[in-house]
Amino acid sequence: MPEFLLEVYVSRTDPDAVTAGARNARRAADELRREGTQVRYLRSIFVPEDETCFYLYEAALAEHVGDAARRADIPFERISEAIDGAGRDI
Repeated sequence: MPEFLLEVYVSRTDPDAVTAGARNARRAADELRREGTQVRYLRSIFVPEDETCFYLYEAALAEHVGDAARRADIPFERISEAIDGAGRDI
């Protein structure tokens, strides 16, 4: 299944927002999955210097990631498809 990055602004002075956002992202994705939407929250990466947090999802469609973010009340900048090249040639 494809993976997508959800890009979110997070102030470097509010790292707790990353923890709360991740918790809400997981909850919302789990709810949607139980309702039949193919989406799963995987993890988050916070880049304090850039005041950006990336939430990584596995989903059938980018729209499903947007649905999960809206349900989690996470205001996002964009959703981009991500390709994990770990251990393989891309």
